[in-house]
Amino acid sequence: MKQQFSQYLEYTVFKTLIEAVKEYDHPAYVVGGYVRDKILGRQTKDIDIVVIGSGIDLAEAYAAKVGLGAKAKVFKNFGTAMVRFRDQDEWIVEFVGARKESYRADSRKPIVEDGSLEDDQDRRDFTINTLALSLNKSDLGRLLDPFGGYKDLEAGLIRTPLDPDRTYSDDPLRMMRAIRFATQLNFVIEKESFEAIRRNAERITIISRERINDELEKIIMTPKPSIGFKLLFDSGLLKIIFPEFVALKGAEYIEGKGHKDNFHHTLQVLDNVADKSDNLWLRWGALLHDIAKPVTKKFEPETGWTFHAHEFIGAKMVPKLFHRMKMPTDERMRFVQKLVLLHLRPIVLSQEVVTDSAVRRLLFDAGDDIDDLMSLCEADITSKNPEKVQRYLKNFELVRQKLVEVEQQDKLRNWQPPISGEMIMETFGIPPGKEIGVIKNAIREAILDGIIHNEFEEAYELMVKEGEKLGLKKC
Repeated sequence: MKQQFSQYLEYTVFKTLIEAVKEYDHPAYVVGGYVRDKILGRQTKDIDIVVIGSGIDLAEAYAAKVGLGAKAKVFKNFGTAMVRFRDQDEWIVEFVGARKESYRADSRKPIVEDGSLEDDQDRRDFTINTLALSLNKSDLGRLLDPFGGYKDLEAGLIRTPLDPDRTYSDDPLRMMRAIRFATQLNFVIEKESFEAIRRNAERITIISRERINDELEKIIMTPKPSIGFKLLFDSGLLKIIFPEFVALKGAEYIEGKGHKDNFHHTLQVLDNVADKSDNLWLRWGALLHDIAKPVTKKFEPETGWTFHAHEFIGAKMVPKLFHRMKMPTDERMRFVQKLVLLHLRPIVLSQEVVTDSAVRRLLFDAGDDIDDLMSLCEADITSKNPEKVQRYLKNFELVRQKLVEVEQQDKLRNWQPPISGEMIMETFGIPPGKEIGVIKNAIREAILDGIIHNEFEEAYELMVKEGEKLGLKKC
């Protein structure tokens, strides 16, 4: 087994590290994510080192040996240190002394004591993260695997090293991590472990919203995030951390007329976006594009189920959701809000004759986000009818072509009016007032309707005409 795993220590970053361990004369091991990912064939540049002794002392010894300005960044309160190592790549090497942990019922912050390697492996979340590689001369490259983590990697299994109820109750964030790893690696959570998540789901309420969001966004950023959301739903976690999304679940039938399950539809849209883009906020736009359907749902005997104005109501819900979930309420939130508000517009265009005026208005409202909006709308086609899907996609391609043509002609992305309010006041010698808004609105509408071009001369001429209608005269 030593021969099988020593190859993972053959990188330049380990040469000096092994020398530092030898001189420091305290046992040290590579643990957790690096070992797991190398066995799985995944790329990783993060290395975690557990020391039977002081992690800070070994980090400083290692940095001194590396030289070239390398320094250990020390976190004394946590007993940890980090060193950046640069060759053709940049590696992050983190050091910590072996620890033994115990927990109080009302907190996920452990009581920490010095411990052995076995104690440190005991405290870890999953067997696949307990794997350790020796950095010691006597057994260099030996894999220490007390809980069968290597077999679980081969089997694609997420399992806790100790009793799962204790593991999840001690640190409830591990429930989110279990689902995140299952989603990232396409693994299965062991049955008893998943049942323990169900039993302990309410414990997630002691975890800060920021830590929950960190795991949730890692799930969102996986190649197929629907896997994680279905696990979150089945475990009971989703209704606690994101109840508005759970409200999308289910299809209702009256008089033989039903609507699609918007929960599964939204997850399909999310997966479709994930196939095309790594933009986290575009993925959030996919998650929230139909978020208001439960509150706008109505049955009309003649037409069946309707969700009138769900895009407008949904856009209003976005800031409230972001605030409650302690997510950023800056331009990232506004980007998601815009996608929710506008997500039906290109779909309507793709079903009708595409007029220049409609395209101008879409460009005006979407600005530089038009490409992301189009990507979301294409992802929103989840029909199981291949012919219908192809027809929509073909129509969307026509819309895209029209967008390019109109943009080249009218330059409406991030549109700035050719006539400013200051110019209107100066031209007519008037103070600030409602007349300025009336004139600017008339110019904007004329440009969007194609009555005038988006250029100064025509806009100025229209300004004068509109001013005369209001009884204004040029100075």
